[in-house]
Amino acid sequence: MNQKGKRKLSIAACLMLTFTLLLSGCGSKTGTDTSAADSGSGGKNEQVTIKYYNWDNADQTPKTDALLKQFEQENPNIKVEHVVLVPGNSQEMLKKLDFLISSGEAVDVVAMPSLGAVNERAARGALAPLNDYYKTNNLVPEDEYYVNPKIGDKYYGMQLTNSYQYVLLNKDALDEAGLKVPTYGWTWDDYRDYAKKLTKGEGVDKRYGSYFHTWELYMNAPAQTVMKNPFRYEDGTSNFSDPTYKYFFQLRKDMETVDKSAKPYSDVLAAKLNYRTEFFNGDAAMILSGSFMTPDPGNTEQYPHTFKTAFAPVPLPPKNAEPKDYEGGKYFVGGNHVVMGASSKHKEESFKLMRFMTTVDSDSKMEFSGWKKADNNAVLNRLIGKNSNMYDVNSLKSTLFGEHNQFLEASQVVSTTDSEMMSIEDDGFSKFMLGNTPIEEVQKWMVDEATKVIKEKESK
Repeated sequence: MNQKGKRKLSIAACLMLTFTLLLSGCGSKTGTDTSAADSGSGGKNEQVTIKYYNWDNADQTPKTDALLKQFEQENPNIKVEHVVLVPGNSQEMLKKLDFLISSGEAVDVVAMPSLGAVNERAARGALAPLNDYYKTNNLVPEDEYYVNPKIGDKYYGMQLTNSYQYVLLNKDALDEAGLKVPTYGWTWDDYRDYAKKLTKGEGVDKRYGSYFHTWELYMNAPAQTVMKNPFRYEDGTSNFSDPTYKYFFQLRKDMETVDKSAKPYSDVLAAKLNYRTEFFNGDAAMILSGSFMTPDPGNTEQYPHTFKTAFAPVPLPPKNAEPKDYEGGKYFVGGNHVVMGASSKHKEESFKLMRFMTTVDSDSKMEFSGWKKADNNAVLNRLIGKNSNMYDVNSLKSTLFGEHNQFLEASQVVSTTDSEMMSIEDDGFSKFMLGNTPIEEVQKWMVDEATKVIKEKESK
């Protein structure tokens, strides 16, 4: 072949190669875009928008907005729209959320107020399981969070906040009575003894040793603090037959009528008393409450008082009143969770936001984190603020972060009748406290009513 012919062949081969490469490149690009679209992620440089739903009030909204802005700065291809469904009301928020889900709206990330709220929606397919995302990111949920919402072997939420329960004590009253600040392992029998010794005075000047408010927490504290579910055993049956009910109902009545160390339940109902006022006014020396009260001792402007506040872990049930399947002093821990909607079109981005919201350390965070690796001491310092002199700080840190703090795994009971269970407990407690019905009759009535509700509303 002459030189000219060779040159023409070479040029033709080059053109064919170039054309093939162009086609190959186009095919590759199309494949990448399709893959991204299938995963809901968009192209590499395409910005996507996801929604974050919660029930923030006016004070909380700016803090959440600051966190979301930080997330957007760290993830420039993800824009987050903050949607406050019902300001300051988590239960109404859930109703509105359920309406959105049922109407087919694509729901990305939602803050949930409780484990039960997560389980209920996961069971009906409204939430996306997180297993694949955990695996892709080499994360073991139990190593990351104190409580992991789970049904079967599927994980459905990340713990956003950690809400502890504890006892607040008037340190001045303790010192006056010669009592030490209680530590982990004290029992409700010990609590009763402390209340008797801390009671002082008569009439309008009387200081009760303890104050119990109207919530379910104060009707059976052990069920609310050392059991996985306050109303149900893990087999789904009612736990109103549990030994803790007979024990704590009787303890409450004896503290009111025999020891006279707790303000009568009838008075609490009639006067519509405020639990914070009862404690900070010095009308009660002890109160069982939660970590949401941590800033209050330092807030002397809103709650004027001069005494220092000490803290103790929640008392444990004595041997004769341990609940069924008792796990030796492990505590139930509450808190909010973030979940991903099954209808989300941007699940990878949603998972990123969930991890950010649960793990970021920021001055905007004013609640204890559910992430095991968080610096909750930093949160505590922010909550205490400048008035640390109003706290027995050592007892507070020991109560919140002590070695004794071991937590129960998440309950897997899926219940749609918690409000009915609360109503039954309220009625049973009132029957016993305000009347003369024997505890055995009250307990049987509660079990019968709960079983009826479960069969009628939850059995298929």
